[in-house]
Amino acid sequence: MKSALDDVKHQVAAANRVLADVGLTVGVTAALGHASMRVPGRSDRFVVKGREYAIDGLAAMRPEDMVVCDTEGFLVEGPPGVSQCSEVKIHSCIYKTRPDVHAVVHVHPRYTVLMSVLQLPLVPMCQEGAELVRRPLPVYPHIKTIQSDEEGMEVAGLLESGGVLLLRGHGAVTAGLGLSEAVTDMLNLEEQAKMNYLAYCALGPEYPSISDELIDEIVNRPPLYTLPHFRDVLKGRPPRREGIWNYRVSRVSQDLPSGGA
Repeated sequence: MKSALDDVKHQVAAANRVLADVGLTVGVTAALGHASMRVPGRSDRFVVKGREYAIDGLAAMRPEDMVVCDTEGFLVEGPPGVSQCSEVKIHSCIYKTRPDVHAVVHVHPRYTVLMSVLQLPLVPMCQEGAELVRRPLPVYPHIKTIQSDEEGMEVAGLLESGGVLLLRGHGAVTAGLGLSEAVTDMLNLEEQAKMNYLAYCALGPEYPSISDELIDEIVNRPPLYTLPHFRDVLKGRPPRREGIWNYRVSRVSQDLPSGGA
């Protein structure tokens, strides 16, 4: 019988693999970044990808490779010879200051990094992730890695109650209720950054974007289950949306032992 901690390690390993599978950690960034998840019932513990593996890359992570840290960034448990990730303070400081957050992702997505260096605000360019960039995103204004408690607390402070933070010339951080939200937000953020950059290349800095009014049309429309042709099928519930996350996890989990408590 697997424990709750074993299940979290399985989920975190799979999430790290998903980040690679969707192209967010490939090439020169193959080993750069980490997903983490708070341990249920232990608000002061989280599971995260470590560092100093003999074979290091998010695509290769296994449950037994994951490490457990506390909200001060100290290593609590991990494989022999493996340390916590160098930027563990991104995770520990967010978990320490945001009890509502249960998953954190940090990677170095190329278009997001590029737009942060150009100092061009990301604006909505497609449906996917439009809400993420509807308002100006906070930016950590340094290229350095986040290693000290002071730096980690600055990152957590800039994130405030939001879910996305840009790290200028470095990467981005997403935080959410679970791994599916944090990873998907990072994927959508990079898609928005890519489309912003392409528009900038085509038209210069004054390119158009999707207006607030058009986004409101999506946000404020009646729920799908209220429409006559869906009423009998959905029976008052929103459509299930976990299928795409399950698909992404299944793609990368063929050689992983099945998770679950």
